Amino acid sequence: MKLYAALALLAGLAALAQEPPQPSLRTQSTVVLVPALVRDGKGELVFSLTADDFRLTDDGIDQPLRLDEDTGSEPLALVVAVETGGAGREKLESYRNLTAVIGAVVGGVQHRVAVVAFDSTPRLAQDFTPDVDVAGAALNDLDAGDKGAAILDGLKFSVDLLRRQPPEYRRAILLISETLDRGSQTTLDDALRDLNDTNTAIYSLGFSSGKADAAHYAYHELPVSKTDGGVALGSNAYPGPPHGCMGKDPDPDATQNKAVQAFDCLGLLVPPLALAKMAAIRATEGLQRNVPETVADVTGGEYFKFENSKTLVRNLLTISNHVPNRYVLSFQPSAPHPGFHAVELKLKDHPGLHVTARTGYWAESEVSESAPQSKH
Repeated sequence: MKLYAALALLAGLAALAQEPPQPSLRTQSTVVLVPALVRDGKGELVFSLTADDFRLTDDGIDQPLRLDEDTGSEPLALVVAVETGGAGREKLESYRNLTAVIGAVVGGVQHRVAVVAFDSTPRLAQDFTPDVDVAGAALNDLDAGDKGAAILDGLKFSVDLLRRQPPEYRRAILLISETLDRGSQTTLDDALRDLNDTNTAIYSLGFSSGKADAAHYAYHELPVSKTDGGVALGSNAYPGPPHGCMGKDPDPDATQNKAVQAFDCLGLLVPPLALAKMAAIRATEGLQRNVPETVADVTGGEYFKFENSKTLVRNLLTISNHVPNRYVLSFQPSAPHPGFHAVELKLKDHPGLHVTARTGYWAESEVSESAPQSKH
């Protein structure tokens, strides 16, 4: 009974650490979507796999998978989020004349497209419209913004727009920005939660700025042991507080991420949560060095670099080929806990194939049984 009570208390502390609390669905009834792109050694798409060809783990625990059929014909809600401030002021010409390629991205399915522009603050340049020409015209008419590059605020604004779309619509964000956030009011913890509690895939096209390049050069990798298979857990860069769980001891080596402190406490009794903790650390710190690359990785989208209009169009055409040709796998978590979950999708017995899929999702605390079911 004492162990059970301790687990219940720590679960409550974990929920409290994730501020501010957000109403959500019971994790047990939530379906987590895992879109996946499979390519062979030549980069060609592979379409012939079944659910049995995949293996998925949630915080290291195997999950039974379902493969949703014919998802490419489902309607699509797309937000094109473009940076018009900061270094984006020099890229405005690249955003023009994109009507045809945006049309290729949404394809022949029923669709709605919105355009969000952001500098220090995001704004709705064009509300959702089924007319790609109207969305393209909005991109053509964008004005240069201020010196800010509030990428996380722009993404949160875009996710909030998508939440209001009908549930039968697939959701995607096309983010065009520099790599380094400057000026967002959204915290890293809130961004990680907001970007992972919907079934939204983010496709990112990033360009460098001098400040972003300097920040990337100065960034220090987490001091963990690297192996041929990835990262080992043996060297923990973020230990718990020196004097116990949820302690307030000053620790210059500890993270400022409150969710990670909760993971430390829960991990004392539930070792698999160490995987979730490390995934949360990688994601939140990744947001500090390259926002578009990190959000694409976590949500199962793709990241491309671009320098000019030619490479931007080429990358958009690649995305247009990939969006409708993904496998959409889903599962119901068998061992849910509040906070960030580490997801890993692999292929069984297909060493020559490469799979791209989301690497995590965020689960909220339980609420009433009357809440309707939804998908992350």
